[in-house]
Amino acid sequence: MNSSELQARRQGLSIIPDKRRVILRPFVPGSRDRMKGILGRIMKLSDAQAEQVFEGVLREFHNRHRDVKAFLEQRFSKLKTLLPPKFKPTETKRLLIGSYFTCEYSLEAAALFNPSIVPHPDQSGVEAGSIRFIMSLRATGEGHISSIEFRTGTINKVGEVTVDSPGRYVSSPEEYSDPVCAKPEFTMQLQDEGALTSATKEILRPLSNEFKRSQLVARIARFRKSRRKLTSAQRRSIEHAEALADLNYEIVFSKAHPLSERAIFPVSSYERNGVEDARFVKFIDEDGAVTYYSTYTAYNGKEIRPQLLQTTDFVHFRIRSLTGDAAKNKGMALFPRRIGGKFAMITRHDAENLYLAFSDDVSRWNKPVKLLIPTHAWEFTQIGNCGSPVETEKGWLLLTHGVGPVRKYCIGAVLLDRDNPVKVIGQLPQPLIAPNESEREGYVPNVVYTCGAILHNRTLVIPYAMSDTATRIASIGIDELLGRMQ
Repeated sequence: MNSSELQARRQGLSIIPDKRRVILRPFVPGSRDRMKGILGRIMKLSDAQAEQVFEGVLREFHNRHRDVKAFLEQRFSKLKTLLPPKFKPTETKRLLIGSYFTCEYSLEAAALFNPSIVPHPDQSGVEAGSIRFIMSLRATGEGHISSIEFRTGTINKVGEVTVDSPGRYVSSPEEYSDPVCAKPEFTMQLQDEGALTSATKEILRPLSNEFKRSQLVARIARFRKSRRKLTSAQRRSIEHAEALADLNYEIVFSKAHPLSERAIFPVSSYERNGVEDARFVKFIDEDGAVTYYSTYTAYNGKEIRPQLLQTTDFVHFRIRSLTGDAAKNKGMALFPRRIGGKFAMITRHDAENLYLAFSDDVSRWNKPVKLLIPTHAWEFTQIGNCGSPVETEKGWLLLTHGVGPVRKYCIGAVLLDRDNPVKVIGQLPQPLIAPNESEREGYVPNVVYTCGAILHNRTLVIPYAMSDTATRIASIGIDELLGRMQ
């Protein structure tokens, strides 16, 4: 870059992974026979021996988690079917059994990156001219499994960022084991997936307008049992129905736990390899109601699926599938308000160009219109969005990412018309942020990337990832940035 080119200012603040942030997770050490063998060895311990072994477990792990005993008791309850019916263990032996089928998972062992940022719903006690924020981060650990973590902090009146120290512990949410599905919405999702067939119609027919997942599972089992042989089309449509049911769920955290201690770990089997790149946005509807939405990518090791997360308080989260022609790839980002009475979404369903879609339903996206194609040398390979558009008086500011030679990722910016965002009215000809020498090395070299920025007091604050490893903060005056658009 030459001296006349615009660059965002690095603030010098880094958010780095902390391997000590661990959660308890189920551990399945092999087949049922192997598990029974382990259980048999534990059952042979005397009560005194079990007490001695468990005292060591508790001594080693109780300071690393809020409530070790509750989790171990829960793990024991999942193993009852493998135990003899007449086996009546003491509390200590129950907890000891649970401990053999539990492991710790270090959420940030590999990386803490790809941030997005939104205003905190609670602004009480904030100094005049400052704003409290919530930052989401993609945490990656063993097996490259990604989860969503949070940090809080403040931006002062001149745009300087302070990030609060995270809590000592990390907590998992309670999962709604049998969530309710809305039949009309579920039917439309099947239609969008091309899976509304005679088979799925028959399965859904007796279900009420609001049904539980367990009722759908029972109907599918009954349908399969009533058919000697399913056609390949019937099998595929039923598998789609099972996938949609699995991908739509709810989770709730304890309000007593600080936000930085809450981690959204994969729940659905279709997320088992990660929930990736959350793009949070504070959405204000036409009646003034505020909902925090986030698009993210579910990954099962083979396939990706775009998902939508929503919350009003960052305690209770609802997760559902995104469907339609425009919801076929990574990198969807919702506008922070309706435009012309409709939801609007940036999408990249062909994995190369940027598109814009409108919808009456926040979970269904069809008929995308091409918005941008790679134009500059630093983005010839592909372009994508870097989070939800930011509204300014001159238009919608959309941060983009571009991929150039040697798979180098840079962050750029374009300006869209406020009333008709299909119209591009300005573009920064060079990157706003490109990886410098201190940011080039990491899990994925030569990459800077963000999932969202925030505008405060005429300063655009951009948290961004460096080489898929850690996170930094940059900022730039919005007037300077808009003034350099071409």
